[in-house]
Amino acid sequence: MAAVTPTPPPSGAAATAPARPPAPAAPAKPAPPPPRPKVGELRDVGTVLHETVDAERWTSRGAVKVTGDVHIGHGDLEGTATLGGTLEADAVRSRGALDVEGPIEVRTTFVSAGTLHAGATLHSGDGDLRGSSRVSGAVTVDRTLSVRGHLIAPSVAAGALRLEGVGEVPGPITATAVELHLEADSEFGSVTARSVVVRGKVPNLVEKVLGRRVSVTVRRIEADTVDLVGVDVAFVRAPQIRLGRDAHVTEYEGTIAYRHSSASVGFESKSPPPYGLRR
Repeated sequence: MAAVTPTPPPSGAAATAPARPPAPAAPAKPAPPPPRPKVGELRDVGTVLHETVDAERWTSRGAVKVTGDVHIGHGDLEGTATLGGTLEADAVRSRGALDVEGPIEVRTTFVSAGTLHAGATLHSGDGDLRGSSRVSGAVTVDRTLSVRGHLIAPSVAAGALRLEGVGEVPGPITATAVELHLEADSEFGSVTARSVVVRGKVPNLVEKVLGRRVSVTVRRIEADTVDLVGVDVAFVRAPQIRLGRDAHVTEYEGTIAYRHSSASVGFESKSPPPYGLRR
């Protein structure tokens, strides 16, 4: 029986897959809303809630909450202010409690007297922090940062830094001049500046016997001149080092220009005071 050969399709009629319908066009993205114009002046008294604040001048007396961003020229806040977004301003003065979830960006002077909690970074031209300040991100100040009270931050960069009180900065501190005058237990990572002064509270004889010694520790200091009192530093590199009362340096590179009789250099094994001698 002869094989049957299939008949080829006629010329120009080659089999093709059915054409797919064209994909629907992607919807056009809506244009971002224009920035809200700033009002001339906004005054809040008592308990107030805003979605956002856009004003050339913002004055608040009482308890104010903003769920979004704040963009202002000058801010004068007294009482409690809770901001859920960014704080951007030319200048801010806060007296009371200021809680900002987003970054703080102040072009000239930022003053906080009371309690400050920043959930992100803090940047200002000049900074004056009085009271308790806790910043979750890096603190950057173009010129002078003055702190009187308690500062907690991962790092600090400033033209000049002066701190009186208590400090907890585990990361780097960089400035032209650094002065740290500590009244309670404090801890710092690295300090880099031209001149560095770190002075812890030196205990009197009774406090020493009872083990009431303020612990101030610095992991590393690099500077041209270093002046230490009542502080324990793991490593110092400086051409001129002054070791005042109760200062201790484990390792150093440079010249010790002055050393108090109670100061020490080298590894020390420290143990807690006997039971009953510390409160």
